[in-house]
Amino acid sequence: MQRSAGDPEDARKRFAQQLLRELGDIARLVVYVAAAPGAGKTRRLLTDAKRLAAVGKNVMIGWVETKDRPDLERLAAEMPSIPPRMVEVGGRHFPEFDLEAALRIKPDVVVLDELAHQNLPGSRNLKRWQDALSLREAGISVFGAFNIAHLETVAPTAEALIGYPVREIIPFSFLKEADEVIALDVSPEQLRARLKSGKIVRDEDIERALNGAFKETTLVMLRELLLRTIDSLTIPTVSAAATSSAAAIVMPGIDPFNFLRRSAAVASAFDLALEVIPALQVDRNEIERAVRDVDAELLPAKDIGKLDFTQLRASLVSIPAGKLAAKLVNTRVERDIFVVGEGQTYLAESSFSTPLSGTFGDRMRRGYGKLTVYLGAAAGSGKTMAMLDRGHQLKAEGVDVVVGFVETHGRAETMAMVEGLEVLPRKTISVDGMTYTEFDREALIARKPQVALIDELAHTNAPGSLASKRYMDVLAILRAGIDVMTTLNVQHLEGLSEAVYRLTGTTIRETLPDGILPLADEIILIDVTPDTLRERLRAGKIYPAERIETALANFFRVDNLAALRELAIREALRAETRERIAAPFDRLLLSVVARREDVPLVRRASRLAARLEVDFTVCHIAEPKDKFDPAALAEIERLARTLNAEWIDEASKDAAVRLIEIARARHETTVAIGGTKRTPRWPQPNSFARRMLDAGARDLIVLTRPALEGPDISDDG
Repeated sequence: MQRSAGDPEDARKRFAQQLLRELGDIARLVVYVAAAPGAGKTRRLLTDAKRLAAVGKNVMIGWVETKDRPDLERLAAEMPSIPPRMVEVGGRHFPEFDLEAALRIKPDVVVLDELAHQNLPGSRNLKRWQDALSLREAGISVFGAFNIAHLETVAPTAEALIGYPVREIIPFSFLKEADEVIALDVSPEQLRARLKSGKIVRDEDIERALNGAFKETTLVMLRELLLRTIDSLTIPTVSAAATSSAAAIVMPGIDPFNFLRRSAAVASAFDLALEVIPALQVDRNEIERAVRDVDAELLPAKDIGKLDFTQLRASLVSIPAGKLAAKLVNTRVERDIFVVGEGQTYLAESSFSTPLSGTFGDRMRRGYGKLTVYLGAAAGSGKTMAMLDRGHQLKAEGVDVVVGFVETHGRAETMAMVEGLEVLPRKTISVDGMTYTEFDREALIARKPQVALIDELAHTNAPGSLASKRYMDVLAILRAGIDVMTTLNVQHLEGLSEAVYRLTGTTIRETLPDGILPLADEIILIDVTPDTLRERLRAGKIYPAERIETALANFFRVDNLAALRELAIREALRAETRERIAAPFDRLLLSVVARREDVPLVRRASRLAARLEVDFTVCHIAEPKDKFDPAALAEIERLARTLNAEWIDEASKDAAVRLIEIARARHETTVAIGGTKRTPRWPQPNSFARRMLDAGARDLIVLTRPALEGPDISDDG
């Protein structure tokens, strides 16, 4: 995805428009998209519309289909409707949304379901999505919805999956026109359960639907298409250093397939979308095939020799080894660089095992409880509400559900959602004169419900608890055969710490291992836009009043929230496809020097190795001329051993040559080093990265040196 920072004047205009939107002075088009019928589009439309009406907005229903469901009819009855116009077709009369009436009445907001609908004769527009655009143009906000199968870019695939034509099509340009596009993510299992309960189609049609449009494989694919579509629309406006994309420079004379596959692996490990920039001489047909192979975006060809790398909007640049790469690594490094050696083709899924790999195997053998994770971009996204809502649905179906722990943060809506569910009393822990209330794991296991609702998976438990982290409690409950539903914000994943810091400038204290997500049977994305999150924050629904302005100016900035949303979508997509990041090498060897500024490099490289699931080694090769800081070296060694890295400490007259010898002693080892902070000038020596390439390094990863520390947050809101 191409991202453009724009000039300062554009930035000021965007800020002004953003502020006006938050204050409600600009009409907005908000579109909810689902993978299939039954995902809750109508309910979400009506619920969000009701919230707007509660704060004084004039909200009217333009068109919704309640499908004779009492709960939807109750919601719809609480708001006024625009009377439909009646259209005669073939001697029969049918109701149709009355655009002209809506324009005359001019409410603040119109709810408009089934945007793919083809209007009946006599309408101003051919399609309902065009009605939505007409309303916004007239200064009326629209809340609309449709299923992803109707999108023009998805319809051909959807037709092949469901076995019949998709006749009502919405152009992709419509979604790009929308102010907000929100994914309504529901698991295939839950959709099929709703279908079987008679909430989607008539009883006589259930079996046919289960074997057709609601086949599990079909729903899985449609869900993936939904997430990929939303991912393609999330384009945060951020600085070049914080952008969430990587650039692969394709030179003539190289194999673009191998080069891009290996580039994509490293980009994916850094949670970056890959953009491909080919040289003018590269064969267009071949590069297009190679780009499709790795699901990247192809940008216009460039004269690479004249490319200004300082203006390149990418956090990572992947480039073939050669003169241009040698020149690039010999300058001030402001973004990560992956130099890919000519003829290097290795790419495989590693057999490296993580600390949670044994747990995954145990679950397969022992039949643990099922784990469902509600994943959000930030506090206030609605994860806890969605979990509690599902708890009520299960209770209504006769399932034994218990609230093990829910943190309401004093929010009235959340407290109301807890009512009607059995709540487990909290455990009191007193340590050193301090009293804490925590989740009572032992009491829950003794109670042994079918399903436990346990909030804030990344939470750090109080001193004296059975486990240091709540996710450890959850694993113990799963081992006891109890299903668990839990919540998690994407920034708490340990492997994303670097990406979160790069994108937001914030250090997250409370983290949990990446390996927890592969354990989940279901990852449900609770999608919400930055505009909506900031509105909820201003309304006091996330933090107390004294924290609102600080949060708006810092962590809850639009660019931060957009970047976190992008990460959440990608993690949900990766979990949905059970995608493992392919490893372009077997071992990562990080070279450090004895200085404090290399300490953060160890954490960065460790996270990269963990994401790729490859072995990790930290190596210190002292040269006679090196300035030596014994305390810094001791700190680096302690950190390396804490991170379970192999530690090598040697001396050599030529560290670059010795590093290559160590790397080549073990098959498929790639060396990582910190980039130079200055551009070498004669008679200064070349950068160490340049020395590595001159000494014969095949592949080389040059990492920017992160700040030693930054502002941090730890709570979930």
